[in-house]
Amino acid sequence: MSLINQSDYYNVEKLVPNCVNSAKACESGGGNTTCVSSFEACGSILDEILSIAGNINYYDIRKKCEGPLCYDLSAIETFLNEKSVKEALGVGNITFVSCSTDVYVRMEGDWMKNLAVGIPELLEDGIRVLLYEGEYDLICNWLGNYRWVNALNWSGQKDFLAAPIVPFVVDRKEAGKLKTHGPLSFLKVHNAGHMVPMDQPKNSLQMLKRWIKGKLAVQRSERTAPNPK
Repeated sequence: MSLINQSDYYNVEKLVPNCVNSAKACESGGGNTTCVSSFEACGSILDEILSIAGNINYYDIRKKCEGPLCYDLSAIETFLNEKSVKEALGVGNITFVSCSTDVYVRMEGDWMKNLAVGIPELLEDGIRVLLYEGEYDLICNWLGNYRWVNALNWSGQKDFLAAPIVPFVVDRKEAGKLKTHGPLSFLKVHNAGHMVPMDQPKNSLQMLKRWIKGKLAVQRSERTAPNPK
């Protein structure tokens, strides 16, 4: 599935150096203003792609963007605002919203900070980490996430890179591609966008149950490939 042509790609690529440099400035100790500017610089790349591709859902490129969040999250809001649910969660009388503008604005300065640097320490302590991505998500695309996971500097990095990519199977059907070694697992979920549990509820539940039990990996493996295509 192609969103832009080769000529468009070259034009978008011209925006990358400014994004990279501003991200480095943020990471090297730049204040909130510097990091917000970096967020805007890098956000211009996505904005340019969307301006070319038209009205697509950046959470699921198979779909059109409908509504303020491109997803209908009304069922989630209704459920989480039920009195019995609030009591079970112990959250008092707080009203749940799918996306808080106030929270978003207050955290703009955190978007461009590299939080992945804290993950190797978790892995070294044996804490299991699972990253799952819907294959049709653009804004948190699987390929970008796969690359930074591979680049994590930890004692199991070489073995993780060499680990085979295996099918994630639910009801004898391939539901995704899985790569795992030790405490680290990466799963690309088929036929899903940003909201994987919404797009693939049954497969997501199986993923969660197996991961909790430490049985996410399957036996049948495929030939190792550079990317879980």
